[in-house]
Amino acid sequence: MPLLDHLIELRKRLIYALLAFFAVFFITFYFAKPIFEFLIQPARADGYKVIVLDIFEFFFVTVKLSAFVSLIVGFPLIAIQIWLFVAPGLYRHERKAFLPFLFATPFMFYAGCAVMYYVVMPYVINLMLSQYVPADIEKTLRSSDYLERVLQLVFAFGFAFEVPVLLTLLLRVGIVSSAGLRSKRRYAIVVAFIVAAVLTPPDVVSQIALAVPLLIFYEVSILIGVWIERNRAAEEKKLEEEEKKAEESGGS
Repeated sequence: MPLLDHLIELRKRLIYALLAFFAVFFITFYFAKPIFEFLIQPARADGYKVIVLDIFEFFFVTVKLSAFVSLIVGFPLIAIQIWLFVAPGLYRHERKAFLPFLFATPFMFYAGCAVMYYVVMPYVINLMLSQYVPADIEKTLRSSDYLERVLQLVFAFGFAFEVPVLLTLLLRVGIVSSAGLRSKRRYAIVVAFIVAAVLTPPDVVSQIALAVPLLIFYEVSILIGVWIERNRAAEEKKLEEEEKKAEESGGS
């Protein structure tokens, strides 16, 4: 296709992606109250109150919540538009290699969000407010601050669960190797705890809860890399044997 046609196609895909984002945004904005009620359940389960201290506070909470949920829920729709733009320029084997990652990326992100909400978040709330705060101090949570912490944890754990997807993609295209990942294990441990310290709230529990999955996924990626490299070596050996047989048949 000429460059102008590519630009027209890109504009069309961007328009579809924006329409998907805003469609999810307005739906989320309409259902913001039950969504926020769902998010504060871990705090309410332990008997804590979530309060509003400003007239416009919950409105801005709703806008921020709607935008973030739109990015999360609408990401598969946006990714499909990106894929539809890129896929025609790929060979069949390239499309076959990249297509699984299109489905794995949102799935792993949602898995990270689920682990954060059902496992990590209740424990963090209980530990921070029950163990560290004196019992005679009344404990209430401001809605805007609570949402900010939740979104911070969602991003952190969603990112952590994308690590095996990213490393597997790099292994698949040959940018990194399992031996290289294995040799950099000590650096990966340091980086995992640095990333956890940056992305999570300043408490040891959250940092460890994020760093441990990062390291587990790193080791899983090494095992996946070994499997990919074995399959690649077997395919290359099979291809060489077929070429050798073809040469022998042509020579005879």
